[in-house]
Amino acid sequence: MLRLTKYVKPYLPLILLAIVLLFIQGLADLSLPDYIAKIVNTGIQQGGIENAVPTALRQTTMDRLSLFLSEEEHADVLAHYTLVDSTSPDYQTYVDDYPALANEPIYVLNANVDAAEIERLNPIIGRGLMLVSGIQRLMDDPTSAEGMPQVSGFDLSALPEGTDLFALLQNLPVLVRTPILNAMTERFAAMDDSMIVQAGAAAVKTEYAALGMDTGALQNQFILNAGALMLGISLISGVSTIIVGLLAALTASGMARNLRRDIFQKVESFSNNEFDKFSLSSLITRSTNDVTQLQMLMVMIIRMVFYAPILGVGGILKATNTDSSMWWIIALGLGALISLIIIVFGLALPKFRRIQTLVDAVNRVTRENLSGMLVVRAFNTQKFEEGRFEQANLDLTNNNLSVARIMAAMMPAMMLIMNGLTLLIIWVGAHQVAAAQIQVGDMIAFMQYALQVVFAFIMLSIMFIILPRASVSADRIAEVIHTELVIHDPKTPKRFPEPFDGTIEFRDVSFRYPGAEADVLHNLTFTAHPGETTAFIGSTGSGKSTLVNLLPRFYDVTDGAILIDGVDIREVTQHDLREKIGFVPQKANLFSGTIESNLRYADEFAELDVLNDAIETAQAREFVSTKPEGLAAAITQGGSNVSGGQRQRLSIARALVKHAPIYIFDDSFSALDFKTDAALRRALKEKTGASTLLIVTQRVSTVKNAEQIIVLDEGKIVGKGTHAELMETCEVYREIALSQLNMQELAS
Repeated sequence: MLRLTKYVKPYLPLILLAIVLLFIQGLADLSLPDYIAKIVNTGIQQGGIENAVPTALRQTTMDRLSLFLSEEEHADVLAHYTLVDSTSPDYQTYVDDYPALANEPIYVLNANVDAAEIERLNPIIGRGLMLVSGIQRLMDDPTSAEGMPQVSGFDLSALPEGTDLFALLQNLPVLVRTPILNAMTERFAAMDDSMIVQAGAAAVKTEYAALGMDTGALQNQFILNAGALMLGISLISGVSTIIVGLLAALTASGMARNLRRDIFQKVESFSNNEFDKFSLSSLITRSTNDVTQLQMLMVMIIRMVFYAPILGVGGILKATNTDSSMWWIIALGLGALISLIIIVFGLALPKFRRIQTLVDAVNRVTRENLSGMLVVRAFNTQKFEEGRFEQANLDLTNNNLSVARIMAAMMPAMMLIMNGLTLLIIWVGAHQVAAAQIQVGDMIAFMQYALQVVFAFIMLSIMFIILPRASVSADRIAEVIHTELVIHDPKTPKRFPEPFDGTIEFRDVSFRYPGAEADVLHNLTFTAHPGETTAFIGSTGSGKSTLVNLLPRFYDVTDGAILIDGVDIREVTQHDLREKIGFVPQKANLFSGTIESNLRYADEFAELDVLNDAIETAQAREFVSTKPEGLAAAITQGGSNVSGGQRQRLSIARALVKHAPIYIFDDSFSALDFKTDAALRRALKEKTGASTLLIVTQRVSTVKNAEQIIVLDEGKIVGKGTHAELMETCEVYREIALSQLNMQELAS
């Protein structure tokens, strides 16, 4: 997979931008549980009051608060407040805000007190306000003496109804009052500061109500503000998600486009050596299905793999910061999740590695069946072919079903882990809430963070499942792209001499197919001259097509050399070489389009007269003129809507449009009747008289008039000369000739 990293480099700016947006999204998602905790803790439980430091309190309350503060603490608190009474300059404004000011002076928090100072004062004032509130409740209801200490035999709950406990405590001797106050404050020693703030906020709310403030409006305003912030953060997260999705799609689709382009360009540069290594069905799968796998992987890497660590690490830090005592719950959940991933990974990996091979098999059987449909029907082997396809399809289906079953079991198992984790957090957290160690909102936030951590690992686990298949696809693609070409252009190519003549010389040429143990062509030496026809004839498998495939360098010679106008064809570029050759392959192949578009394949700028002249020479005028559309008549893929002879004639016409100095006809007249064959050869002689013609054929009648006939047998030249000369000197040629024509026909 690392061999394909260069395809990611052009999109690094998009990926970096996506990562930045993922950080923004992660921070937004990680902040939401905090706001949920604030709504529960502050908005609901504390009535919207965030601190135990009131913005204002009555003078009476401040005096009572001083009973539970040390002299240093009392002085510190008073330094942060200003006494407001009827003589104050802003009296009327304060009365509007605090109606109780009309009855008694109040203390107002100074405007310059910052958040850090409030944080420091919270536990000091919070503890004092809780004691003031508790004693006030006892005065209002003497029967509620819960938590009230008994010190030195002094029971506060046993005092007569209507007793002013604050006045009593203030008037008690120091030796008696101090132990009582110390005993009252001891109950708060184990409380966390946040719990003190929560409990003190209730006393602050009571004080605000006594001041005449609308506490309901305070609570509603806090919840609405927190909700608005959550909505804004969610909007930021949503926008980031959308943009990241767009960037991921652009990156993945662009990478896939470049991969498909390079695969296609690489395959276009393949010689027959390389095509022998890859089946056509495999090449199609690699350029489609395999590329799609990498495209999907890239999308998931950007959207999940980069995001999962942000969410996972951030969730762990946030969770432990919320309540470090429950870290073991997250560790337990992650341990169970990792164990599940390892099991699933071990079961699914071998099956994922087989998928692409099985897809190749289905494509291969389908392609063979469709391309050979006429043969299948002719031999009534439909059932056999259906069985072949059924087996390939069944293998792929069973493999995919096995993977699907594993994945189907994985998701419920993950949900079970997540739900079990939630229940465990609620059970442990409830006990801590009851022990006043954490607040309810903090427990909810911890639960949300734990689920985010688990969800991050679930995203990574999905990647672990997809990665093996994508890795196989990447290796298959890299295998094509990085295939070393056997035939390549020279570093310092030569040019053919001008004017170009077209003399072809085979000089002691031998050839062996890659991986073969023996040569198929042995020491071939001959010269083909311009203005002449050189024909190759021989029994099936004698090496005729192999010989002419060496000239355009579809294969390179094993030994010897092929020269055109004295230049070794390996010393010029393949483009320059093939520019001089008009080639008609043994299997006529047409492309989907029209007759005209197929002819222009040789020269896209050819004049219409050139096209018509080529059709006339190739003896294709008869069937082209019968089509209402003429040259605009449609040709289906592979030319399946025309006959074999018509395909051959259109292929010949296509080569003639090129006006090449060298023409190769590789058994290109086999589908033509003798009359058309003869007419075509006469027209070729007339139109290509100055070119070098190489013709491969099985018909003696096709080569009778050739200036040079080369007879091949088992890859060796066993005869060379004209028809008359070979009838006298070559036994192999004479046997072929007599098997096709009688003596009278041979003599004519």
